[in-house]
Amino acid sequence: MNAMQEMLKRENVQLVDSCEGWQDAIRVAVQPLVDGGYVKPEYIDGVIENARKFGPYFVLAPDLALIHARPEQGVIKRQLAVTVLRRGVEFKAGEPCRLLVTLAAEDPNSHIDVMRVLATMFANPDSVERVCNAKTADEVYDLFVNPPKV
Repeated sequence: MNAMQEMLKRENVQLVDSCEGWQDAIRVAVQPLVDGGYVKPEYIDGVIENARKFGPYFVLAPDLALIHARPEQGVIKRQLAVTVLRRGVEFKAGEPCRLLVTLAAEDPNSHIDVMRVLATMFANPDSVERVCNAKTADEVYDLFVNPPKV
């Protein structure tokens, strides 16, 4: 089992048509982790509060956001969730994001391997595009756990 298979459960991958603004997008993106018992509901509030205070710090690249808050803001167990928004949401004006990867990390180090996989995967803009254009949640999951060799 690779690091991504350990950190990303299939039930935490979802395709969503659209959201009612950035705060709703965060709620939708974090909800699978709440439902699965990986984070407390207040983790959603933590992300929103941090974004109000620091701006959209989690937008890493065009079309890509890594939604996360601090471990003490409600993390129970480490896990990822992946949300593809068919109609992107703007965290920054004029820059819609379609791929929201939500991270629940228990400490600063336990998720480093997964971050390495994500960094490699998303260094190539085609990877983001491929995930955003996937037809099903199963296809999205497969692109994460078996990323195409570049």
